Amino acid sequence: MSSPAPNFKHQDSQPWYKNYMVVIFVIGMPAFVVIACIWFVYYSYQIRDSVVRDDWYMDGKTLYHDVSRDKLTYDLDLHGQMQFADNGDVVFYLNYPEQSLQSGKLINGSPLSYPETLDLSISHATDIKKDRDAVLKHLEGNKYSAQVDIDPLKAKYYLQVSHKGKDDWRMQDVAKLPRSEVSFDPLPVFGES
Repeated sequence: MSSPAPNFKHQDSQPWYKNYMVVIFVIGMPAFVVIACIWFVYYSYQIRDSVVRDDWYMDGKTLYHDVSRDKLTYDLDLHGQMQFADNGDVVFYLNYPEQSLQSGKLINGSPLSYPETLDLSISHATDIKKDRDAVLKHLEGNKYSAQVDIDPLKAKYYLQVSHKGKDDWRMQDVAKLPRSEVSFDPLPVFGES
């Protein structure tokens, strides 16, 4: 006995555009994807990261143009001590080597003196809004002071104390702030030659 032939002319009772599958997959999914893409582009623009200063390609290219300031710090054997108070007071102590203090002259022969001001730069590793620049004012002896409001959330910062003048030097360090004290020492790389 033979089976009946299949009926390929079966017709739905409703037209194609009224089928829920068409609404979901042909219209709904592409519309959802387009709206989601537009929202993600807008959102990524709103929360974009700030520029990270230590990772710039140009900073790497110009590294050797600025190394003379670090070399002078090493040659003069300058050291520093920075203390942070909870109220935002920053105290910096500029320490000359013992032989310079006794002779009254720096190692390069310049007269020993304490500059009236030093520049302080505190740069957050990833958020430019948390960067702080201040001027350290000379109080007495080797003591300098400034008022700096540092974010209370502990994070990595790049610290720089510099002097622009006849002896153009700078001291740098990396530290997690807030903390009570940071030491500045000359970069040891210059003594390895």
